[in-house]
Amino acid sequence: MQQIKNIHPVDEMLPLGQLFTYGLQHVLAMYAGAVAVPLILANALGLSSEQLIYLINADLFTSGIATLIQTLGVWKMGVRIPLVQGVTFAAITPMILIGKSHGLTGIYGSIIVAGLVTFLISPYFSRFIRFFPPVVNGSIITIIGISLLPVAVRWAGGGNPVAKNFGDPQFIGIAFMVLLIVVFCYRVFKGFLSNIAVLMGLIAGTLLAIPMGLTDFAGVSSAAWIGITTPFAFGMPTFDFISIVSMVLVMLVVMTETTGDIIAVGEIVEKPITQDDLKQGLRADGFSTMLGGIFNAFPYTAFAQNVGLVGLTRVKSRYVVAAAGVILIILGLFPKVAALVAAVPAAVLGGAGIAMFGMVIASGIKTLSKVRFEGTQNIMVVAISIAVGIIPLAVPGFYQKFPSWSQVILNSGITAGSITAIILNAFLNGSTATANEPPTRQEYL
Repeated sequence: MQQIKNIHPVDEMLPLGQLFTYGLQHVLAMYAGAVAVPLILANALGLSSEQLIYLINADLFTSGIATLIQTLGVWKMGVRIPLVQGVTFAAITPMILIGKSHGLTGIYGSIIVAGLVTFLISPYFSRFIRFFPPVVNGSIITIIGISLLPVAVRWAGGGNPVAKNFGDPQFIGIAFMVLLIVVFCYRVFKGFLSNIAVLMGLIAGTLLAIPMGLTDFAGVSSAAWIGITTPFAFGMPTFDFISIVSMVLVMLVVMTETTGDIIAVGEIVEKPITQDDLKQGLRADGFSTMLGGIFNAFPYTAFAQNVGLVGLTRVKSRYVVAAAGVILIILGLFPKVAALVAAVPAAVLGGAGIAMFGMVIASGIKTLSKVRFEGTQNIMVVAISIAVGIIPLAVPGFYQKFPSWSQVILNSGITAGSITAIILNAFLNGSTATANEPPTRQEYL
């Protein structure tokens, strides 16, 4: 009995029913983001609907495998905390450019090599963890939450900002109702029911949206029952040097964002992240990205969308996210099931997203509350890094005159803000001990 009591909540195995329910909640929270990349890529490259469906199935299937590797651990890969893996948005523009010049095989060739490079340099990149004291961690977590909020707002408005009906009161109303349901369930219920507040909000919101004509289940009947993902379905990969360089640069950005996400989840589940943990987490990113190139999918990274859900539900078990990985694999193998999940309206996701992403911001503020500001330069580190991280959100075209390679970094508020926080902390605080000490009781007051 004593051994059971000493199990960290991250390693706690929950009953099967709870694993499935909590896992499904994670899948619903990240599904829209997971399928967005193949949709954008297919439209940009003029792919057929059959090719698009194949890309979505491959993406979900590989995302599930990547999530299992990250949460359960395989060999010396996987950080073994509740971290969902999904396709990175940082790769969209480079993949479109590569695809227009070298086709899908050129995209997959560059992804495979970039994944291998990520895998090999992970032990060296993980050494940068010493540059992540609480002031940097708190700033990055806050930036992650702020960067995700516009996604939830777009969902709440209907999903597509250029659509004529975007911002329709119906969309905003249903999003607000979902948010109220999530808050109500979170406050009134206890235990298991409180922990699935987001799932209940998504289900209730979808049911409310049906009589309003906001749901479309046509894709369920037209989808195939089974879809098997096979390696190199679009042909053997081709390797172009410039394409590889651009994708490696993307993965360097991804490694920076993944470091922030890993540290953020570590803070939420109260499990300190060591250099070895970070190394294994980054290795999982690299290996999963190689798998993405082989299985006609994409580069993979920690999905920030689910960080807030961990904090909101207070369910810290990594096996819950592993269950989400299994569900993703099933969705990738059975397109009809995936189409059913896809029928959840964007506005419904928006209501839940506001709560989840707001929780990420709250987690960042909680971390910053442990930072000493008196007698240090930490206030400047927080102020400038968050301000820089918000620039791409406030004015999306701010860096449009810069070289394309630099825009990969600058247009990612998470990456730009993270790098700024690291550099500013090193420059302003250096290695001074007081900068990383917690505040005294008097400073709290």
